[in-house]
Amino acid sequence: MSERPEPIEFAELEILYRDENYIAINKPSGLLVHRSFLDKHETQFAMQMLRDQIGQHVFPVHRLDRPTSGVLLFALSSEAARDINQLFIDNQISKRYLALVRGFAPESVFLDKPLKEQLDKIADKFADQNKAPQEAQTLFNCLQQATLPIPIDKYPTVRYSLVECFPKTGRKHQIRRHLKHLSLPIIGDVNHGDNQHNQFFREHFALRRLMLFATELNFVHPYTQQQINIKAPLGEEMLTICQQLGWPHQERDY
Repeated sequence: MSERPEPIEFAELEILYRDENYIAINKPSGLLVHRSFLDKHETQFAMQMLRDQIGQHVFPVHRLDRPTSGVLLFALSSEAARDINQLFIDNQISKRYLALVRGFAPESVFLDKPLKEQLDKIADKFADQNKAPQEAQTLFNCLQQATLPIPIDKYPTVRYSLVECFPKTGRKHQIRRHLKHLSLPIIGDVNHGDNQHNQFFREHFALRRLMLFATELNFVHPYTQQQINIKAPLGEEMLTICQQLGWPHQERDY
């Protein structure tokens, strides 16, 4: 099933952090990071929107999947991009995500499960189809749990958890695939999720997005040597759902 969302006209991007070398935005769910020949019909991209917004060229240094929202970092020069990329390569940048999942998550679990690279039929036509699985590690912590007295499938109630995710490696769809392996699919995930629960959230919460949020990015600045902590808000839609599930519904609680 395709992850292509309904057409959205994105407004001005929210800038979370900026200095003379780097800038970070709160990427909305549904917005592509940059142009792709796989999405030729699209007209808006975070990279071009930010460039036009600040009147300066920007260099992407990492990516977020289209349906994921949250902290997205850019460099303001090729040199700054090179230096921050080295931090990513050396695993010196910490990333925190929050995910709303089906089921009751364990209090804490560290999953070390290699993942076979997911290749696109068109973009990766000439890539090695038999490449060995790549190392993939994610730490998960359960923050909240909720039970609703609503029957779905053969169960009389539904259970959900809010999970804190710390990927230690950066494989494609790593968090989504690891949570699926734990039988904790993310709500709104049409490729690795549970369609019955996705439909339930569409009908009861008018939700039409992947419930995965890149909430924090932490690193030591390559030039100032200061500790940088960039945070993105969950937003009213998610906070309203938290409230309806009986969880705290203030940004400061997450």
